[in-house]
Amino acid sequence: MAMSKLPGETRITGGRPLIRFKPLPPPPPLPSVPAKRRPRSADRRRIRRLRSLGLPLRVLMLLAIAAALVLAKTLLIPLVLAAFIALGLNPVVAALARLHVPRIVGSLLLLLGLIAAIAGATIALSGPAAQWMHEAPTTMHQIGDKVERMMRPLTKVGHAASQSLASAGMGPASTATAKPTAGFSFSDAVSATPAILAEMLTIILLVFFFLTYGDHMRNRVVTASPTFGYRRIAVRVVRGFQVEISRYLLTVTVINICLGLATAGILWAWKMPEPLPWGGLVTLLNYMPYVGAITNTLLLLAVGFVHFDTPLHAIAPAACFAVLAALEGNVITPMIMGNRMQLSPVAILVWLLVWGWLWGIPGMLLAVPMLTCLKLITEWLPGWQWFAKMAGR
Repeated sequence: MAMSKLPGETRITGGRPLIRFKPLPPPPPLPSVPAKRRPRSADRRRIRRLRSLGLPLRVLMLLAIAAALVLAKTLLIPLVLAAFIALGLNPVVAALARLHVPRIVGSLLLLLGLIAAIAGATIALSGPAAQWMHEAPTTMHQIGDKVERMMRPLTKVGHAASQSLASAGMGPASTATAKPTAGFSFSDAVSATPAILAEMLTIILLVFFFLTYGDHMRNRVVTASPTFGYRRIAVRVVRGFQVEISRYLLTVTVINICLGLATAGILWAWKMPEPLPWGGLVTLLNYMPYVGAITNTLLLLAVGFVHFDTPLHAIAPAACFAVLAALEGNVITPMIMGNRMQLSPVAILVWLLVWGWLWGIPGMLLAVPMLTCLKLITEWLPGWQWFAKMAGR
């Protein structure tokens, strides 16, 4: 069999019919891609103006959020406080539910026990607290007199040195008598009682509903996700956040109570009056890291100058508490919490200043738990890990 090629066809000979193959058509031409048009100078200026407006718009948005937080603080403070209390008590209610106790019954029993404990502590501490506020002006005068008496030898030495060095001595400046300040007014307390009771009732009701229907709310949030994959991620994030925040709040509360009891024991050993109220104050103020420890140290130093005559005895209770607070903040809490739950001291101080400016003392008490929650949330949100790194230690 012989084969011969001609243009456009192929012949196959050898007793068989001729087979012709048509050539393939040429491929269609590729569409021409237009060249990217470079922006004109006017377009470039417009783009630069829009980019330059980004920072002012962000600043205005932050100021608007701050103004909204200040205006709505009477609504938001009870809501945030109730949410944190519910998160802290949720493991106890969950443990009761595993023992076949309904959540509504467990929440009610837990709240009744908590209300009884708070009421007992308030009744026990209200008398000393009222006495402190009533005697505060006299106490400040006593502190000033004692400090002046302790510093009198140094004052005499400085006065003699100034007389020997000066050509013409100057007489001591006349000390003006301080005007007595008004003490604690029970009429103000009575007038503020209805508002305080209304806020406490609001917080109690919110905590009860959060504990009772918290799981239903979590399930509603999870089922709102569009697909199964998103639901699985939402379940993991919500459960992890709830477990870690509950563990953090319970651990911090137990540490603060232990610190308050240890402080009360130290003050009792130094024979200072009313050690238990001081322990309660230490427990409450220790929710503000650094600021609470410094405030407690200064208060104990002032009370020590009132109740002791020698400088060594006056400084000793405050020094013991400062050592105890430093041990708690730098050794015990990091050892229990771990590195993941630790926060940067700079971030804590800035956060305390911001929320103290926005909400006052309640904002400072809630600042660190809110910063911890925000740090845990931003660890799971894509694009927000930078905030978690800045807030972490």
